[in-house]
Amino acid sequence: MLRISLDRLIAIALLLPSLVAVGIFVYGFIGWTAYVSLSNWNTFVPDLSFAGLTNYLALMRSFRFQADLRNTLIFTFTFLAASLGIGLLLAVLLDQRVRGEAVFRNIFLFPMAISFIVTGVTWQWLLNPSTGVNLLFDQVGLGFLKSRWYTDPSIAIFSVVLAAVWQMSGFTMAMYLAGLRGVPDELLEAARVDGATEWQVYRYVILPLLHPVTLSAVIVLGHISLKIFDLVYAMTGSGPAFSTDVPGVFMFETTFRGNRFAEGAAISMIMLLLVAILIVPYLWYTMRTEAGP
Repeated sequence: MLRISLDRLIAIALLLPSLVAVGIFVYGFIGWTAYVSLSNWNTFVPDLSFAGLTNYLALMRSFRFQADLRNTLIFTFTFLAASLGIGLLLAVLLDQRVRGEAVFRNIFLFPMAISFIVTGVTWQWLLNPSTGVNLLFDQVGLGFLKSRWYTDPSIAIFSVVLAAVWQMSGFTMAMYLAGLRGVPDELLEAARVDGATEWQVYRYVILPLLHPVTLSAVIVLGHISLKIFDLVYAMTGSGPAFSTDVPGVFMFETTFRGNRFAEGAAISMIMLLLVAILIVPYLWYTMRTEAGP
């Protein structure tokens, strides 16, 4: 009994510093941000008097914030669809045991080693209307493919999506490749013996088994897209007519350039809510699955 108590005390002592740090620097700061978002602190001088939902209502009426939410929705869906589709395609191709698989795998994963800031600066140059791919199109006689890219408000957000997909599709490729390698060969052989074509094997055997991988990838990529800041800020900023503006950029400029701390805190809390809407159901599903019936 004494031994068990001593082991428990040691475990608690080891975990306590981390628990205190998380409590203060994560949940404590979330609570402080929520408190500030309900205050009148919208000048350089602190004013923590209670303002209720005034800051949130002002954001809902803001044209810029409405554009931010629309851009976030477009970015999230196109980013997820493209990253999952390209990642799955690359994983299927690599799963054919092609020669030089390790080389291709490293090439596809390399963008993940680069920060979003570097990616943003690089793709800003690549998609510059005067240089990059437009210059290449001119030189190879494909001038009709030239575009204004991120300087065109109608397609600017898709230019950012292109850069994000380039960086993160290798991540989904790695996840799907691990899932494919985990599919039992016996199931595949049984399906082929029953007369299933390769397409039917993928459609009715492999893809259903990859559902957990897809769900995990959606959660990881989804929370990245909902709180994206560095890529957008480095590549386009808010873009022409706020065409690439997102809540992260709006929050940064509102808080640290406009000194509207309460309004910036409100934007942060809305971003947290959006991420929670995505993450909490996943955590609940995972806990139920692990607990079993």
